[in-house]
Amino acid sequence: MSIDIAFTKGHGTGNDFVLFSDPDGAVVLDAAQLAALADRRFGIGGDGVIRAVRSANLPEGSGALDEDPDAEWFMDYHNADGSPAEMCGNGIRVYGAYLISEGLLDLPVGETVSIGTRGGVRRLTRTDDGFEVDLGPFVVAGEAMVAARRLEIDRPGLAVGVGNPHVVVALADDGELDALDLSEAPVVTPLPPDGANVEFVVPAEPLVAAGVGRIRMRVHERGSGETLSCGTGAAAAALATRAWAGRGAPDAWRVRVPGGEVGVRVVETPDGPHVLLSGPAELVFDGTVSL
Repeated sequence: MSIDIAFTKGHGTGNDFVLFSDPDGAVVLDAAQLAALADRRFGIGGDGVIRAVRSANLPEGSGALDEDPDAEWFMDYHNADGSPAEMCGNGIRVYGAYLISEGLLDLPVGETVSIGTRGGVRRLTRTDDGFEVDLGPFVVAGEAMVAARRLEIDRPGLAVGVGNPHVVVALADDGELDALDLSEAPVVTPLPPDGANVEFVVPAEPLVAAGVGRIRMRVHERGSGETLSCGTGAAAAALATRAWAGRGAPDAWRVRVPGGEVGVRVVETPDGPHVLLSGPAELVFDGTVSL
């Protein structure tokens, strides 16, 4: 039996998603169906699929409500291959825009809402030109070796956790970054238990201008391949570069990705430093698909 799904296509700096509304949690799609939606040749196409569901109506949502009873909405996010993911920094901004457009959320500019994710509750603020999400506490620790196609020698990477796992690799210049072939997943040794997104970064010259750090990044996302942008990856890349820069490194960063530019900043909170991500969110078109 086929099922018809009304969907919206959206993106944040080129990181694109198929979104659909299921407040009651009645539509359960398996990995193959989710991957079919994200397929760029036979489906709608996207780096991931986002279901808008109330936290009270799915098992993972109970933890979100325990953490924050105001987290009414849960971002049920899956990668392009149908596998679930903890968080998506670009996706949660697009999710906010989608909830507003569907009339499921009233969020004036300057106000903040709690959103449940598999990585925990995230606080999303609407800004004049998009959204900013508090990705929460972060961990910068651990090293791994990374091999990638057209990277002449393996490079050391720094492990960064921002609700999902990343390994960040510094390259020498733009030419080395441009030469990378990320059509296949980089090989990370040792590989974290749940895999990792891998970011390759090059610092701008100068690294800091007007108190803001600047880097350029490309990324291979587990379960999706190379994407035009990765929000949590941009945060991880900025945090790694900040750690490499040492004392005196700025807390504000601009990260240039193939799909545009996002902002990253580190702020002090009562429970320690948090990392925040800001950028645009665009809804492109609507449609209906049968599965």
